[in-house]
Amino acid sequence: MNTLRNDEEPKMKKLLIVDDDEYSRSSFVSQLEDAYETEEAENGDEALTKLAEADFDVVLSDIRMPGMSGIELLDKITERHPDIRVLMISALDQVDTAVEAMRKGACDYLVKGEVVGDELGLRVDRVLEVQELKRENTRLKTELGERFSFGNMVGKTKVMDEVFELVETVAKSRSTVLINGESGTGKELIARAIHYNSPRADQPFIKLNCAALPQDLIESELFGHEKGSFTGAVKQTKGRFELADGGTLLLDEISEIEPPLQAKLLRVLQEREFERIGSGATITVDVRIVATTNRNLREEIDKGNFREDLFYRLNVIPIQMPPLRDRKGDIVQLAEHFLQKYNTENEKEIGGFNEKAIEILMAYDWPGNVRELENYIERGVVICQEPQIRENHLPLDILTGAPRTGGVDEGVSVGTTVREMEKRLILKTLEASDGNRTNAADLLGISSRTLRNKLHEYGMAGIYRKGGPASEAADA
Repeated sequence: MNTLRNDEEPKMKKLLIVDDDEYSRSSFVSQLEDAYETEEAENGDEALTKLAEADFDVVLSDIRMPGMSGIELLDKITERHPDIRVLMISALDQVDTAVEAMRKGACDYLVKGEVVGDELGLRVDRVLEVQELKRENTRLKTELGERFSFGNMVGKTKVMDEVFELVETVAKSRSTVLINGESGTGKELIARAIHYNSPRADQPFIKLNCAALPQDLIESELFGHEKGSFTGAVKQTKGRFELADGGTLLLDEISEIEPPLQAKLLRVLQEREFERIGSGATITVDVRIVATTNRNLREEIDKGNFREDLFYRLNVIPIQMPPLRDRKGDIVQLAEHFLQKYNTENEKEIGGFNEKAIEILMAYDWPGNVRELENYIERGVVICQEPQIRENHLPLDILTGAPRTGGVDEGVSVGTTVREMEKRLILKTLEASDGNRTNAADLLGISSRTLRNKLHEYGMAGIYRKGGPASEAADA
């Protein structure tokens, strides 16, 4: 929707009233001209000429007119101006014709003499509201399509090029896809890209997070239920398979579904049919399945946690998402992408990252993958009040190099005292802050005075950077 400046008036909607009866036209104009910009046409030919010369939002057209009838005019408007809504005006003996007009694309009809007072304006308002909702829906679908287009995929490393090429090929098919990768690697982003670049892009994209629901609710969420089928089932509810009919269903973290329900899911994938809980009626659907998992399903099969036959049904097109630590060549590009995103959201114009911040981003192992990187860049944008994001705008765990991917941070071993760890943490934070004690204290969550006392306590009062001379200027 358009955002208006404080000094702008909302633009009046424009209506074209088509009727060969001058008295009827004048009556409609008098009822609508205060709320809308109105123009008149006395026949279909004149109406088409006006529609070709100017933009209109709604046409009110009489059905019975000499020459071109209202139905014929409707057909031409539908063909030439599909965004314009048409509201038919009928006499009492033309209601059947008006209903037929609605089947052909008219949005509503009025019966002359029966619409009085404010009702005409209310009916037009309703037509415009529906029109605006449809335009907004179209706009949102277009934005989604652009957001998940292949041109907007971020990554230049060879491994990601291979993923993008596979996704582009797979999107055109209806085959089931299994996306495997650690949490935060972008599995859902790839699933949405598959949907929005497929022939199903205009149909629903429905997601079920299998890890977020108790097991006794997942079946109902997948297949729906009838009223009274279990305690709390107060009404008939459609499941995700029904809601996704014609489109794509994302089963996120499918490894979290327990084996008894896996058998029911297998049947749906094989037969494309199921029954709601509490119903014997079979429902047939046309749904493309995309599943994701952060576990090794072959290992889960060996442990008895996952059905082998379901795995093979899902693993038609496997896509492996690499962790960010294996595609470090994409870190800077991803960071710049998220910087622009959160610049826009926060109405900022931060110009990039300084060299030290880039070094720190590149040195970190990113156990939380792309999601962790995005969260930290958002944090940096929010707190940054400078032209660039500097190292002091990054969180402490990045600055100290923790957490690492597999366990204890380097230099940490059993027997290391808390005092020694505190000393090391202060030194690392000062190094990352280029010796700026004020920034280091902020990152450590302590006051500058406390930091100064700690430095004296540990015999480091003269140190402000690794290998550098003693100086208090670093606090400036």
